[in-house]
Amino acid sequence: MGITDNPTISRRRLGAELRRLREVSGMTTQQVAARLLISQPKISLLENGRRLIKPRDVRDLCGLYGVRDQRRVDDFVQMARESGQPGWWNAYDDIPYGAYIGLEAEAAAIRFYEPLVVPGLLQTPAYARAVIAGTIPHATAEQAGTRLQVRMRRQDRLRAPGNPLRLWAVLDESALWRVVGSREVMREQLDHLTHLSAQPHITLQVLPHDAGAHPGVSGQFSLLEFADSTDVSVVYLERFTSDLYLEKRSDVGRYSDMYAHLQAQALSPDGTRQFIKEAIRAYADPESWQDARALSLPSP
Repeated sequence: MGITDNPTISRRRLGAELRRLREVSGMTTQQVAARLLISQPKISLLENGRRLIKPRDVRDLCGLYGVRDQRRVDDFVQMARESGQPGWWNAYDDIPYGAYIGLEAEAAAIRFYEPLVVPGLLQTPAYARAVIAGTIPHATAEQAGTRLQVRMRRQDRLRAPGNPLRLWAVLDESALWRVVGSREVMREQLDHLTHLSAQPHITLQVLPHDAGAHPGVSGQFSLLEFADSTDVSVVYLERFTSDLYLEKRSDVGRYSDMYAHLQAQALSPDGTRQFIKEAIRAYADPESWQDARALSLPSP
């Protein structure tokens, strides 16, 4: 059982271990809640890593589940203490997706499908600034600046020496022709994508409009995978007011199958680079851009 300085991951690993102990003991969450005089939803939240767990709770649960190995109990208690420590993202106010950043910071690989905009990990500062301004119009200048700082810092995972995040992104063609900021901003962003796609740990594919109906028509999703075998892969669905995390193996398997279909329908990585270079040339010339954009619009 690994120990990490990432509080989000510590909560997930500890929750998974406690769930396994409960299942081995043959107890239900209702029975545990009744024995410890706490609510059943609290047990579920602890096991899913969605709630901070105190060292005292860990000792009570270990006692209830019959854990006699003191070293094992001490490991669990240490994970509980670590899960209460703030991550780097907690230093920034008004960041509602801290749980996701915690998962992203520990992930070994992420697979994205994005139908509308370039994913945050691949955005240039100018593009990110325009996305934030457009999607959060009520944000103050200070709040928008904080979001931008966090987004840029998240990208450090792509440059981690020796162990960069492995990234596979499938972008709908619409994301290339949606003018975010300005045509100049888009040219810079697309040029950045061609540079990133040449990195060995980053794979980029464009899903053209003529691919027709596909499994991603329901919207954006991400698949986060972890190097530690004790960590279950997570499907992340971003929503405007709340996010959804799916961890059941059946759900993860379903989205993995969906992603495989998207990869098969998308342009190859080499074909994608060529497609993006043509889009860059089109953005450089107003007439060519209008013609290319008109041809790229999906049929009604």
